[in-house]
Amino acid sequence: MIKIIPVENKKQKKQFINFPYKLYKDHPYWVPPLKFERAELLDPKKNPYFNNAEAQLFLALQEGEVVGRIAAQINRLHNERHAEKTGNFGLFDVIDDAFVAKSLLDAAEIWLKERNMENIVGPFNLCINEESGLLIEGYDYEPFPYMAYNHAYYQKLVEAIGYQKIKDLYAWQYDSTQPIPEVAKQIAAAVKAYPGLVIREVDTKNLKRDVEIISDVFNSAWSKNWGFIPWTKEELEKITKDFKLILDPKLALIAEVDGKPAAISIAFPNYHEAIKDLKGNLFPFGFIKFLYRLKTRKIKTARLALLGIKKEFRNDVLSGLSVCLYAEMHKRSQELGHVGGELSWTLDDNEKINRGIELMGGKVYKKYRIYQKNL
Repeated sequence: MIKIIPVENKKQKKQFINFPYKLYKDHPYWVPPLKFERAELLDPKKNPYFNNAEAQLFLALQEGEVVGRIAAQINRLHNERHAEKTGNFGLFDVIDDAFVAKSLLDAAEIWLKERNMENIVGPFNLCINEESGLLIEGYDYEPFPYMAYNHAYYQKLVEAIGYQKIKDLYAWQYDSTQPIPEVAKQIAAAVKAYPGLVIREVDTKNLKRDVEIISDVFNSAWSKNWGFIPWTKEELEKITKDFKLILDPKLALIAEVDGKPAAISIAFPNYHEAIKDLKGNLFPFGFIKFLYRLKTRKIKTARLALLGIKKEFRNDVLSGLSVCLYAEMHKRSQELGHVGGELSWTLDDNEKINRGIELMGGKVYKKYRIYQKNL
């Protein structure tokens, strides 16, 4: 018999966090996320998401054993910006059992309907600006930081319940050991010669200032994208704190024209290479291993997570600024001894961005799907 219960205490929240470590135990491609990070994600005191959102966690139990989990979420910022009554689901993990999957999604739907939501969209862990989508292609590759991973059977379970595609997200594989395509070189050279253009690294001594610049460009460049939600002041403070731990200035660039921020290109070293065997435990000894590996064993890949141009700089020669930044990141990747990495994610219908990545030699190797269902 399957029992669905809301998470209401510390013991149940710990079960919720720990379930994937059991479900994916010894899986060759799943990278166990750090448990302290998962705990912070779900802590309303530490995650600014909850300043403008609410969520309810659910567990599926079978004979007292956890066999699934899900979160039902309402993001008020999304609904205010898009004039919707949309709820979300996320943090969805389940054994290969159609009844258990349906029971979990039913619980999320009921919770959202009780709060007058008209649609359910997901998965988001917990927000579109964090881990988004259900992996539907590319299971034979490890996930990069802030990208989700799930068993192949999830797609079958979700679609059997009546959930339908609303968007697909692409993750692109990129080989930086190859030369930059000649066409891209020519475009990059023309853009670099533009009067007043300067491409600089993020200044770690003025990180708060530069994170605000990154946010300003992000809120302009992504504003028309599907599902866009701007970063809040509290989220910026957390991003600044997180960047201090993972950011490499060589892979974090700001383009300015006559001193005005015009574009950004931000990649994260793939620290998953240093944590995969820690089983999610950074403390007490994992932290020492993590720091030692970062200092002595070079990270070989990175994830390009943000690359965008402010609207007012998308004309004339500067329309090629994205190619110029791709070329600069390519060169820096080679200098760091990287073999490549991932560019993720892009919307499946963002033709301009997708064609630009193809021009640089990128290839779609993973697809994530966002689903919706009318409530």
